[in-house]
Formats: sequence, C-alpha cells, structure tokens
Amino acid sequence: MPKFQSDGLTLAYESAGDGPPVLCIHGFASSGKVNWIDTGWVETLTGAGYRAITLDNRGHGDSDKPYDPERYYPSNMARDAVALLDHLGISRAAILGYSMGARISAFMAFEHEERVACAIFGGMGMNLINGLSDGNDIIAGLRAPALEGLTHPTARQFRIFAEHTGADREALAACMETSRQPMARADARRIAVPVLVAVGEADEMAGPPGPLAELMAHAEAFIIPKRDHMRATGDKAFKAAALAFLSRTFAQDRQS
Repeated sequence: MPKFQSDGLTLAYESAGDGPPVLCIHGFASSGKVNWIDTGWVETLTGAGYRAITLDNRGHGDSDKPYDPERYYPSNMARDAVALLDHLGISRAAILGYSMGARISAFMAFEHEERVACAIFGGMGMNLINGLSDGNDIIAGLRAPALEGLTHPTARQFRIFAEHTGADREALAACMETSRQPMARADARRIAVPVLVAVGEADEMAGPPGPLAELMAHAEAFIIPKRDHMRATGDKAFKAAALAFLSRTFAQDRQS
C-alpha cells in the first residue's frame, strides 16, 4: 500500500478510479480494506464515476499504531485526512465516514470546511454529541486476557472483530479512550457543508439520525432499513442513498 506522513506517523492509503474524489474514513477496529473494499463500496463509487480513496486511520490496518491515547482525538485523525488530501494534491473532496470515521468526518467538516465538498455520516447519529456509552466496556474487552468470560455484548462484538482482522488490541484500546470524544452541539450546528446522516434502523450504537440532521443547516437523514450497526456498512440501500446524495451535491456544486 502507498504511504504518507502525518503528525510524525506513517499512514497507509489506497486510491482507485477517476473523477470527483471521495475520501472514505473507516470505523473503529476496521481498515480501509475491511470497511470499504470488502463491502463493495470502492467498486460502487468507481463504477459511478468517482475516485475512491481509502485511508487506514492511525492505530489501524497498515498504518502506525501508537499506544498513547493522546494521539487519537478526532481532531488528530481529521488532520490525517487533510494531510492525505495534501499528499494527493486534492483541494476538496467528498467525505464518506462510518461510525468512528463519521465522527472524524464531522470534526473535519467543522475544522477544515474548505477541504470538504460534502460529508456522509454513516452509523453516527445523535451519539456524535451524546457520546458512546459502551466505550469503557469495549476497552476492557480489548484488554481482557481472553474472549471467554466477556459477557458485555458490544465488548464481545468488538473483541471478536479485532481478533478476526488481526488488529493490535492495545492500540485499539488507546484509540477508544479518546476517539469517542463527543462533538459540542454548538460545533455541530456550525457544520455548513451538505451532510447525509445514515443510520441503520436497528442500530443501537449510533443514536437517531433525524435530530442530528436537524441541527445542521444543510443535512438530511436516511434510515437504512432492517440493519444494525455492524450490518449496515455495505448495505445496498445505504449505497444507493449515498450515490444519490453525492450526485445531487456535485451537481449543485457545478451550478454554483
């Protein structure tokens, strides 16, 4: 995988296709490959005429994995995304984030608005502001000596996922400590770029999408039918809604 430098770290990315760029930012314990390539997102985006750029967040995939929780605040990882755009010579891109990646996307849209054409927050509703209640349980599950004995359902889910992907569990635990930092309600209100908030109908981790969309000036909500947090990522209805949103947004961008 090609690499770039950000904040003293070496981070990995991939790029496919031509056309308007869509930077894809994966969720916690995942990677660019697991979140976006294996689920068919890259194929979907390139088939629709976009350039799909996938990033391995710090602590994940083929990127450096510091054990210091201070390195994982959403603002730090939003700067990584900007550094990747700089590395590729891209002035503005659409941002597609899922779960933790959606939180990073929100901080990027607020703190680096000039680099964001539009944003899709997948798997992240009002808990962008309210926070993640299961974070400490997930950390304990990642650091537990074995899967046996873990009874908290979310902690078990992420421990199994981390083991399946061969992730560095100590780096993930450090990441979970600070990457779940909530966004201030006032800051969410100031996000001015077009946003699609897409959350699974059975998603108990994200919080409802409607109230978050209502806070922002140019946002809309989409409920992914019959999907929970883990199974919504590659959903066909989610992809269709995202493509329709991107098409409308880029058409309006060309007209302005």
